[in-house]
Amino acid sequence: MSRDFPSGTWAVILGGSSGFGLATASVLADHGVNLCVVHRDRRAALRQVEPEFEKIRGAGVELRTWNVDATDPDKRTGILDEMRELLGSDGRVRVLLHSIAFGNLKLLAPEKTEPRTAGAALAAALGVDPAELERAADELFAQGEDGLHPLTRAPEYPSRSYLDEDDFARTILSMGTSLLGWTQGLFQRELFADDARVFGLTSEGNEVAWRGYAAVSAAKVSLETLARSIAVEFGPHGIRCNVIQAGVTETPALAAIPGSAHLKAQARLRNPLHRLTTPRDVANVIHLLSLDEAGWINGEVIRVDGGEHISGVTR
Repeated sequence: MSRDFPSGTWAVILGGSSGFGLATASVLADHGVNLCVVHRDRRAALRQVEPEFEKIRGAGVELRTWNVDATDPDKRTGILDEMRELLGSDGRVRVLLHSIAFGNLKLLAPEKTEPRTAGAALAAALGVDPAELERAADELFAQGEDGLHPLTRAPEYPSRSYLDEDDFARTILSMGTSLLGWTQGLFQRELFADDARVFGLTSEGNEVAWRGYAAVSAAKVSLETLARSIAVEFGPHGIRCNVIQAGVTETPALAAIPGSAHLKAQARLRNPLHRLTTPRDVANVIHLLSLDEAGWINGEVIRVDGGEHISGVTR
């Protein structure tokens, strides 16, 4: 274990049982940071989560977990009070990471699409059955031939119901503005270190419209706006706040997005480094931004994507 932080340093991770949250917990533990992890998992999923938590404990740090809804104000109050007892007089929170991935992925309106013609035209030129060509494209695409994505069966989106205002409100709270209550709660209890770092997570969906992603996009933009305000208003108290914009990453949250296989394929074709972002890529940057040397970075959206966002080239 490489200790980059003083003893008694803690991180609070909201949504820390998978994806970015779990990877960040692991990286920070490797550098001597104790952890408070809030997550929400069903009993069946805990069988996979607990071994990961044991690995973190194996790094020689303290780890306390709560399997509750981090957006519930009463639960939050109870956890924060427990944290105050847990940290005692010497412990302080250096890092607060908001990694809650609970959003509504329904469409706004019924999908109306033009029929795909490339597959049928290619099948006609080759003198083969269009259905057989699509089947072969689907099979090879599943095996990693990303360039075939225009010839595959089109992604299907749920059409039983559509986003409404309540869906937006719940998603924006969960994936965006719930960061505020945790930041204020830690601050009011004087649990933040003198030089603390608050992080949120966003995606390219903050600028690009993906089908079924409208509520999550709204949450990401709300989070970014809130993060800038935290950076300005809590900055005088020694708290920096930044947002990480990860590239397309293989996580449970991505898998829940309709058409995620096509998003991944397009990202790999576009990325200059020809691979997806990993949770560990993001966790490593959060660690770097938590060091003393990064203390002058505040109020920024920082892309961690290997150049995916700026690339206009596909292979």
